Amino acid sequence: MHREVFLLATIKDIARIAGVSVTTVSKVINNYPDISEKTRERVQKVIEEENYRPNAIARSLSTNRSYTIGLFFTDHLNSGLRHPVFRDIIYGIERILFKNGFDIVLFAHKWGDRFSYSDKCKNRNVDGAILMGMPKTDSNLDKLINSKIPSVFVDLDMVGHNATYVISDNIEGAKMAVDYLYRLGHRKIGMVMGQWITKPAQDRLIGFMQQITELGLERNDEWIIETDFSEQGGYDAMKIMLKSKQLPTAVFCQSDEMAIGAMRAIEEAGYRVPADFSLIGFDDIEISRYVKPSLTTIRQDKLLMGEKAARILLDIIGEKNSSYYPIVLPTQLIERESCQQYTEKGAEMR
Repeated sequence: MHREVFLLATIKDIARIAGVSVTTVSKVINNYPDISEKTRERVQKVIEEENYRPNAIARSLSTNRSYTIGLFFTDHLNSGLRHPVFRDIIYGIERILFKNGFDIVLFAHKWGDRFSYSDKCKNRNVDGAILMGMPKTDSNLDKLINSKIPSVFVDLDMVGHNATYVISDNIEGAKMAVDYLYRLGHRKIGMVMGQWITKPAQDRLIGFMQQITELGLERNDEWIIETDFSEQGGYDAMKIMLKSKQLPTAVFCQSDEMAIGAMRAIEEAGYRVPADFSLIGFDDIEISRYVKPSLTTIRQDKLLMGEKAARILLDIIGEKNSSYYPIVLPTQLIERESCQQYTEKGAEMR
């Protein structure tokens, strides 16, 4: 019986075919910077044509790296990788890490769990860590910050010798939301906010309050309700706000999921969006364009956040710079159907 034999290419074969040294091939595989782009492309082409796959164990021994990154994902809603914001960030992280030959070890847990980030990293021998969804009150973060483990935080402003963060400009985004409602004629603006212990909730509250003060608008504590970043949280918060002695004409929700929940509560109470309440969210998750009415929102570039987090972590691991500055990404207003010009006639119909 005839049997085909497939011979796997070795690193020496790649070097011979590409006309370079074994050392050069190794440097290309391990992303060393001291290789010309022309040589790098030639070697990469041969690697792809010969379907060469470097031995992971040998690679880690020669470079003292595991080529794995620990991804810590704290999800208090237990939605896992279905989380509408984090899943896009994770996709951005994956795109960059996989392109650079790194794999991901996912560490997922709920708020309140006893969890040593640095011990997990050491036990799994990861080269670095990216962390998302952690509350600022998590005492275990200090141990990681003070370690030598390269770390990047998403939506949490923590820095250290080998640590920095990537975040959206939440303060400016909240200001943008209030200013947009103001330009539509609204002077009584409420807010559904997330848990105070999270950095996004804090910054979006700061931006909201700064712009309310700047524009000389009425502040009513009955119109500021704290809840969790979820559809149910938005629904529950809006139900409470609707019991206020005087109602706002517009509501800024600190997430799109909250806004969708708030929209449901408004409609159940016999009001309409945007005829009775203008509603604006934050995040620009996919479903926000499909709800009826479609949701006006403040967009944060979630994919770019993930890509930036991965790139800066690789820089820290590769020691490309002596200092690593935080990255703050701009936000953008996305106008849809859930906001409209305020009219006295509409207010009188309540």
